[in-house]
Amino acid sequence: MEERNELYPIFLKVNKLNVLIVGGGNVGLEKLHFLLKSSPNANVEILAKWFKPETIALAKKHQVKLTKKSYKRKCLKGRHLVIATTDNPKLNKKIYVQARKRHLLANIADTPELCDFYMGGIVNKGHVKIAISTNGKSPTTAKRLRQLFEEIIPDDINLMVENLNEFRKTIKGDFESKVAQMNKITETLIEKKVKND
Repeated sequence: MEERNELYPIFLKVNKLNVLIVGGGNVGLEKLHFLLKSSPNANVEILAKWFKPETIALAKKHQVKLTKKSYKRKCLKGRHLVIATTDNPKLNKKIYVQARKRHLLANIADTPELCDFYMGGIVNKGHVKIAISTNGKSPTTAKRLRQLFEEIIPDDINLMVENLNEFRKTIKGDFESKVAQMNKITETLIEKKVKND
């Protein structure tokens, strides 16, 4: 049987969750950067013995809390998501095990077997957001697909989303009737694309 991606994509309101990143080096900065690029108001605390100057600057722009100390189990209290990015594999595994005992979702950087979730490639155009996953197998492929979608999705797609949202509010009838009407209107988008090709 062909291997497939069993991940279920969800969109988290990280401004309403408590996110902990452990590690202040390059990987911690990268995770913070991509998290804030997609969700600028994310509720994040970074815990590390030291921080890169770039991490400090990014944290100041986004109200990210920087805590200069070593990781202890009690740091997990009140968290929803934990991202470990230290250069100590033993510590990263310890964080994962302790997070799992508390039923927290954890991502241990560059260790797919110790991840409850992956931070995939994200395309963001206004209200439209597309998440891309390669099941942890090839971040480079996810990056290239993200670049492709960013190029081909028009910048004014937000206008279409807003207009369809306003129209949706005017539709009468039950749920099935509303879905049918919205499908009828939006199917012309595909028909126009096929005719133009």
